[in-house]
Amino acid sequence: MIIKPRIKSRLLVILEILNSRMELAEEEKQYYLSQEKGHHGEQLNDLWVKKLEEELFVLHNLLFEMKNSQFQIDTLIIAQDRIYLLDVKYHKGDYIYKNDGFYTLSDNETKNHLHQLRRCETLLRQLLQTLGFNIPIESTLIFNNPEFYLYNVPPELPIIFPTQLKRFYNNLNKRPSKLSEKHKLLAKKLLDEDKGESSYSKIPIYKYHQIKKGFSCGTCFSLLTTVEKRKVVCTSCGHIEHLESALLRNVKEYMLLFPERKVTTLAIYEWCGGVGSQRSFRRILFNHFTPIGHGRFTHFIE
Repeated sequence: MIIKPRIKSRLLVILEILNSRMELAEEEKQYYLSQEKGHHGEQLNDLWVKKLEEELFVLHNLLFEMKNSQFQIDTLIIAQDRIYLLDVKYHKGDYIYKNDGFYTLSDNETKNHLHQLRRCETLLRQLLQTLGFNIPIESTLIFNNPEFYLYNVPPELPIIFPTQLKRFYNNLNKRPSKLSEKHKLLAKKLLDEDKGESSYSKIPIYKYHQIKKGFSCGTCFSLLTTVEKRKVVCTSCGHIEHLESALLRNVKEYMLLFPERKVTTLAIYEWCGGVGSQRSFRRILFNHFTPIGHGRFTHFIE
């Protein structure tokens, strides 16, 4: 049972919007692509997790704090006799494991994901103890990009590669698991401890005047869209969306990027590139938001 589903992080949503509406610096662009790639890898692994048939509690995207140190968990699975801690990486390319570290083929040392996994396991164990639970933790580092390879890996390391995923989850599924009220209490306490998103997220600096205006496509994020009757048509990928759903999605983008700005009919009309009917926009806003004020001074809140 999935207790906490995976959702796209606020950081990634903002980066997606900014990437489609302004020119990101090269470093910011690479950061966005890294976040997008990581989320994709996690989603692919979730497909395996969903196939598990035993009684299990699954929690995705957790952020905890222990002794002033924050640590993130991609996927945590509560089973009858243990907790599975899964760290998923969607890296691409060839690497070498040596000297207890990860190196490129050109001998450049990179981030040691095993050290990161061990740190996460240690902090999680300390957190569980403070919550009154003493349960074994089985940690696994999963590389699920078929274009990734790591040379010289000792077989005892807790690393799973793409060709091993099916066997790994089949073995996990063969372990009998029956959950009790104690497991439910553990899941609840972990959810209570979850901090949400990290305050250290690197969101690029942006100003309203820098942002390109227009209806963004709900599929490819392109601004190359046209409004035809009550449809928003993307000329880039061909996606067609009803005006109402497209407008509400673009209002959400506006509110996310600029929470300090008021949502007015004119503001949203400008945000969507000055196309369509202000009258239609106003009707949709009245149907889905709470109006404050009267006449041209009306603004809307959720």
